[in-house]
Amino acid sequence: MVVVVVLIVDFVQRHPYWSATLVLVAVASAVALLSARAKRRARQRTEQAERDRAVAVTDAMTGAEFEQWFARLLEASEFRHVHVRGGSGDRGADVTAIAPDGRRVVVQCKRQSLTNRVGSAAIQRFAGTCREVHGGELCMIVTNGFFTAGDGVRLAQQLGIVLVDRGLLETWAWTGTPPSSLLGR
Repeated sequence: MVVVVVLIVDFVQRHPYWSATLVLVAVASAVALLSARAKRRARQRTEQAERDRAVAVTDAMTGAEFEQWFARLLEASEFRHVHVRGGSGDRGADVTAIAPDGRRVVVQCKRQSLTNRVGSAAIQRFAGTCREVHGGELCMIVTNGFFTAGDGVRLAQQLGIVLVDRGLLETWAWTGTPPSSLLGR
């Protein structure tokens, strides 16, 4: 190591202009590399945001991927402290966040095939944990599909659980604006 330092010092003393040129080339190369990397990351974020605007992409996702997708949608909609909690033992809280108005949000995500609807049982299970277990002030079940009509939907309305189906989710993803039922309007 000492030998290398001695050789570098000797070269700089004998060739100051070449040394300055080499340093400038190295710095310019590093700046160009960092700039290219930053541009690539920005392009990837833009491409991801464009893909996320189409709800149809969720049809091929796993449940965990859908939770991540929805978390990105919350962040893009100015929700703060967004955390994906899904998995075994989550007790119905797949995603938690803080709404723009400061309320604690608890979300149950249901990625379904278009022929399989979210039924009353899922709504009842979530109703039992959202507020009492997770402290949710804004409780929401989100699906890339639809809810069965009937008792579950009525129960959700009665308990103040917001149901976001494919149609609402598609509008939200496209506009970046949550449904008015989430904004207290």
